[in-house]
Amino acid sequence: MNYRTVWISDLHLGTRGCDAEGVLDFIKDHECETLYLVGDIIDFWSLKREHYWPQAHNDVIQKILRKARKGTRVIYIPGNHDEFTAGFRGVYGNVMVKPRDIHQTADGRRLLVMHGHELDTVVQNARWLALIGDIGYQLLLRANRPVNMIRRGLGWEYWSLSAYVKGRVKNAVNFIGRFESVLAQYATMHRADGIVCGHIHAPSIRDIGGVAYYNCGDWVESSTALVEHHDGRIELIRSRARCLATAAEMSAGDLVEHAAPEPHEELVVASQHGRQWF
Repeated sequence: MNYRTVWISDLHLGTRGCDAEGVLDFIKDHECETLYLVGDIIDFWSLKREHYWPQAHNDVIQKILRKARKGTRVIYIPGNHDEFTAGFRGVYGNVMVKPRDIHQTADGRRLLVMHGHELDTVVQNARWLALIGDIGYQLLLRANRPVNMIRRGLGWEYWSLSAYVKGRVKNAVNFIGRFESVLAQYATMHRADGIVCGHIHAPSIRDIGGVAYYNCGDWVESSTALVEHHDGRIELIRSRARCLATAAEMSAGDLVEHAAPEPHEELVVASQHGRQWF
């Protein structure tokens, strides 16, 4: 597939939960003029606790750099887990590192692109709490692996324990709602028609008070990306069939049924005029 723009975020390279193989397949099968890396690409928080860097994670970096050498414009926007790279802002060949960006779509809309941690009060004001939360999240992901090994043996689809927990904890659901609203308001301050972000691992396309809200999702739980077609239409796609528990239960009328995709087939899960999807 060929797109005008692709946004991916929260790869968390350097962690055991990273879907590096899925990222490699996605990058290999999708060409674009501009590739946005919307933060938390490399998880330096995790690397400080455990040195984990398999060949597949190195291959992801090499694949992205190879795309840049072949003409793809790569824009790297650091997040909180890879904030170390924020000190290297500038232009490196066809790769640009910057804190945020304004992207103009083919149909003329202005979209503010940022990771989103800048407006997360926990990350900004209680870093120790964010670190503890990250450790707990990693533990949930580790517990998820044996569960899904059993599910695969039974022929069942992927199930995310961490997404299930987030969907059942009221404070987590409220946090996601507040995060989305605050970022939408922030976009209006920049005279933007919408915002593209990551950070909370909750892929979504929705309208919030007339502002288009796009969240890339992640490559730990959902394996999702945002893509812009050459007519300016934006869609949220995922690289493999995964059943995620929703962070806010949708009514049966809101659910969109999809046929199970073939291996390595991308599934469009939302469009710029579609429903919210977690």
